[in-house]
Amino acid sequence: MGTCESCNESSCTAAIQQPGESDEAYKERQELENRLCRVQHKIVVLSGKGGVGKSTVAVNLAAGLVMAGFKVGLLDVDIHGPSIPTMLGLEGRTPQGTSEGLIPLEVNGLKVISSGFFLSNPDDAIIWRGPMKANAIRQFLQGVVWGDLDFLVIDSPPGTGDEPLSVCQLIKKLDGAVIVTTPQKVAAVDVRKSISFCRTLKVPVLGVIENMSGFACPKCGEITSILGSGGGERMSLEMGVPFLGSIPIDPAVALSGDAGEISVRIDTTGPAAKSMRTIIKPLAAMGSNVKAA
Repeated sequence: MGTCESCNESSCTAAIQQPGESDEAYKERQELENRLCRVQHKIVVLSGKGGVGKSTVAVNLAAGLVMAGFKVGLLDVDIHGPSIPTMLGLEGRTPQGTSEGLIPLEVNGLKVISSGFFLSNPDDAIIWRGPMKANAIRQFLQGVVWGDLDFLVIDSPPGTGDEPLSVCQLIKKLDGAVIVTTPQKVAAVDVRKSISFCRTLKVPVLGVIENMSGFACPKCGEITSILGSGGGERMSLEMGVPFLGSIPIDPAVALSGDAGEISVRIDTTGPAAKSMRTIIKPLAAMGSNVKAA
């Protein structure tokens, strides 16, 4: 991949300075778009409701795409509650800076950046207003040496506030959003707002995932509907968006996350892992070199 100066794409918006745009702003925009043009597909993981397992889905989605043979980055923009470092066993590690920018940490072939990497103490709270969060997200996109990627998976905090808005505004060509919900109506009501958010910003909805859809017994594998089931699929039908699949509550997923392991990698036969591999297939099909998930 070349730089903006060597790009021959006539439709590239970074090639022309916009009316009223300062030289400094133009340079920053070029740097940002130069990073992003090396990423073939950009997917944001959203939910209007907290506690639905969105980060767990994002981690396993990214890891599953790596296992399918793709080059993948995972960006955690949950500024106030970054859980990705713990889930990937990367606590206490800090990315190294070079003249080219920050080098993402890497685990099992997955490149990762999170605000949690920059806390001196994991118990510290980040107390920032919107502009500071937007600037941090810009730096994560513009100042990180992501290199050539097939996919960049972006884990966003719950809701439709500063962080997902910044992601959608900074990345002009998002391939779309994956929406995570749980089966109950109380969750689906809030998650529907994420779909409306995407439509307002003209971000395609790639599909809905219903997480915690029943409990998978670790002994016999039988699925018991503790939180109900089917709420995510019904919401998808009502809102006119694709339904990607359901993931049951699986104790192995919680144990692997606490241990800093990726469940889809270490538990290939479990019910949650099987569901995740099915969910990944249509997303992997977006890639240029499709392989079986």
